[in-house]
Amino acid sequence: MLKMSTLLLRTLRDDPADAEVASHRLLVRAGFVRRVAAGIYSWLPLGYRTYRKIENVVREEMDKAGFQEVHFPALLPKDPYESTNRWSEYGPDLFRLQDRKGNDYLLGPTHEEMFTLMVKGEFSSYKDLPLSIYQIQTKYRDEPRPRSGIIRGREFVMKDSYSFDVDDAGLEVSYNKHRQAYINTFDRLGLKYNIVSAMSGAMGGSKSEEFLAPCPTGEDTYVLCKSCGYAANVEAVITNVKPFAGASAPAIEILNTPNTPTIESLVAVLNKNYGGGFTAADTLKNVLLMADGKPISVLVPGDREVDVKRLAANLSGVKEVRLFEDEDFAKNPNLVKGYVGPQDAKKFGIKLFADPRITKGSNWVTGANKKDTHARFVTCGRDFEVEQYIEAVEIKAGDACPSCEKPIVIDRAIEIGHIFQLGRKYAKALDLTVLDQNGAAQVVTMGSYGIGVSRAVAVIAEQTYDEIGLCWPAEVAPADVHIVATGKDDSIFQAAEKIATELEAAGLEVLFDDRRDPSAGVKFKDAELIGIPVIVVVGKSLVDGKFELRNRKSGEKSEVAVGDAIYAIKSLIAAIS
Repeated sequence: MLKMSTLLLRTLRDDPADAEVASHRLLVRAGFVRRVAAGIYSWLPLGYRTYRKIENVVREEMDKAGFQEVHFPALLPKDPYESTNRWSEYGPDLFRLQDRKGNDYLLGPTHEEMFTLMVKGEFSSYKDLPLSIYQIQTKYRDEPRPRSGIIRGREFVMKDSYSFDVDDAGLEVSYNKHRQAYINTFDRLGLKYNIVSAMSGAMGGSKSEEFLAPCPTGEDTYVLCKSCGYAANVEAVITNVKPFAGASAPAIEILNTPNTPTIESLVAVLNKNYGGGFTAADTLKNVLLMADGKPISVLVPGDREVDVKRLAANLSGVKEVRLFEDEDFAKNPNLVKGYVGPQDAKKFGIKLFADPRITKGSNWVTGANKKDTHARFVTCGRDFEVEQYIEAVEIKAGDACPSCEKPIVIDRAIEIGHIFQLGRKYAKALDLTVLDQNGAAQVVTMGSYGIGVSRAVAVIAEQTYDEIGLCWPAEVAPADVHIVATGKDDSIFQAAEKIATELEAAGLEVLFDDRRDPSAGVKFKDAELIGIPVIVVVGKSLVDGKFELRNRKSGEKSEVAVGDAIYAIKSLIAAIS
């Protein structure tokens, strides 16, 4: 039994100054977590109980699926990460350190290398596979902008698991087995979620899906098609474009367009001076960026914007992307700000990337690489060549679904799980092979599967809180019942403790507010803020042999005879579980 008179708990009436989202605000106010430094949090008793319940659900579902638990250190040597090139690929997100002898180490952001080497050291035959192993462990990433409390921190707990198979057919089976285990896990946790197509990113591999929990303050944006069910992270959305079927364009025509550095000002001048009927979609926007220190241009229709995050996810081998700044223009005087066109890109040494809508044969109004001047009929494939097509534009609600072409909707969410078909990237780099039936060495194929365990605490809070506080599902609440004793009479506290003891004997977890000093109002506010699903109030109605039973989520209250306490409370818990 947890007694609030001795429990390490201090609730707060005011929101923390740095709180950006509801879960951060409420988890701090309810005494579940405390900030240590930017992106680093300590767990207090109530918070850690909820965290451990989530961890137990994850572990139980992984074990039920037949996966085996292992555990690796967080402090890892440099060499395996150099073999896979991730020592450098991770860039500034990696925590690097040296021991007293000058040897390089890192704090593990993920453990693909360690899992691969473990299997390499133990198994050598196809008969040993398939194998799926997992761990639940603290990870470290030097987030440039840690935010939203425990949703995006520098230290966090993740369940990561890996499958090992002889061939791609085996990987498909292992992948689907993990996918179902994730569905079972998130269903048990009471989370609302969507499974969407995703990018593999720095992890590598082919097929990739995210489990996204819808949340208005979520950092991930994804699309849904209500007609056919298509769902994808915006970074993974594919643009379907039909080949250009129009007539060949005339030769390039140079246009005098003074004071038109923006698409809006250009369209206005075109319509005034060059026949009318022009829209932003007729113009070609040349978005200049620096990719790992080199200038590139991304071509998009003038009515679209570049999504830099989406661009970066689709630019293979590039670690850092940013928009051009004034100093970049100063270093590249051929690139006239507001009047850049692709027709001279090769001469300027600029690599051209383009949105798929910039089809061969399509012609545009674009910059003429001279101030106050644009060019008309600039044609893709004739006047400029695209070096690589790339998904880079900002997705809009109402865009055509890649699957059925009906309008899509856009929503925000928090990523709670991600599954990848890694393939052979890490096995090749670390020489993980097994002998097949013919005695020939075969490179093992791998899958990678992650769940944000500590993050799930905040995500559940985000999806279940109300205007008065946290409101936990029964599966993960820090206790089953919150008993509140009100008043000054010893008999009330004795009766409340008797109910608490009987509930505990019946196998329920009890938080007992046995404090004498706070008023009933303060105790009720604390109970509402903490959010345990069943609240029992023992107070003045005890003279009639009754207590009050509250459903925290619905707010429904009822009076129950003390003699029926155990049955009534257990019945309510069963009904809301």
